[in-house]
Amino acid sequence: MTSNEQNDFITQLKFNADGLIPAIVQDYKTGRVLMMAWMNDASLKSTIETGKTHFWSRSRQKYWMKGESSGHTQTVKQISFDCDGDTLLIQASQTGAACHEGYQSCFFRALGEDGSITITEKQLQTPEEIYGKQASS
Repeated sequence: MTSNEQNDFITQLKFNADGLIPAIVQDYKTGRVLMMAWMNDASLKSTIETGKTHFWSRSRQKYWMKGESSGHTQTVKQISFDCDGDTLLIQASQTGAACHEGYQSCFFRALGEDGSITITEKQLQTPEEIYGKQASS
């Protein structure tokens, strides 16, 4: 993609007042939602240029590449945006767990009919196994 094409794509988007846009990451084969994170202009450009997902951490106020410490990277297959231009959908191939808690998806908890919270998938690795210590959100 040329820089003009990249700029044309980005100008279609509506970033919020903080310069961020939500990005939903979906497994390109199964359609399973893996995670949601925020992107700014720089992280979106890096994602487009490298083919690996990059995000902006609101809590750490830091730019980061998915998998930079865990090795659990996401290879981008397609980037789309919704009809309002205010949300991205990134279809990707996930290596390892998408969740920092060691699950394939960050959406591994569900509300049961009785009001209980149920774990809906098997944990692939513990945070200690992934990071060598307890991971923070």
